[in-house]
Amino acid sequence: MSGPLVILGDTLLDVDLEGTASRLAPDSPVPVLDDLAEHPRPGGAGLAARMAAHDGHEVVLVTALGDDDAGERVERLLGADGVTVVRLPFDGPTAVKKRVRASGQSLLRLDSGSSPGTVLGVPADLPTILRSAGAVLVADYGRGVTVEPALRELVAGLPGRVPVVWDPHPRGSDPVPGVRLVTPNSVEA
Repeated sequence: MSGPLVILGDTLLDVDLEGTASRLAPDSPVPVLDDLAEHPRPGGAGLAARMAAHDGHEVVLVTALGDDDAGERVERLLGADGVTVVRLPFDGPTAVKKRVRASGQSLLRLDSGSSPGTVLGVPADLPTILRSAGAVLVADYGRGVTVEPALRELVAGLPGRVPVVWDPHPRGSDPVPGVRLVTPNSVEA
């Protein structure tokens, strides 16, 4: 593959809060977690970008991140993994999914930033980034990146020149015509 792998889609922040539960609270029958450790990582399209970078690929992630602490944190995590992040203009929050876990067992998930924002166009250099790609993966998590008309038009112009793989989401948009591969799960199929 000549050129970077360009991953386009919705990114979020996943955080695991891991602890040990050796007793119940005296005021209610819930586990008390001790020695909590926080393990943050990119989620959604960010996870796909991180995994591809760990496999040794040059990766550019085109995504919408909020202008918030979670967005900055995700961008730092991805940068540390060698992923180049191209932010789309966006007016919403970065989604955060926190999982509270004891000895590997999830007890609770706390979500924030669940209301998706709107992608407000595309950066001027995005056409050049997409044309220089060796391949494009659209990682749709249903948060609005793939519905942006200018972005869809750019991706629709790629098949035939650049292979495009589209990983759809039930709440996401339909793949553009001509993609090489669509990877639905059994419910989506």
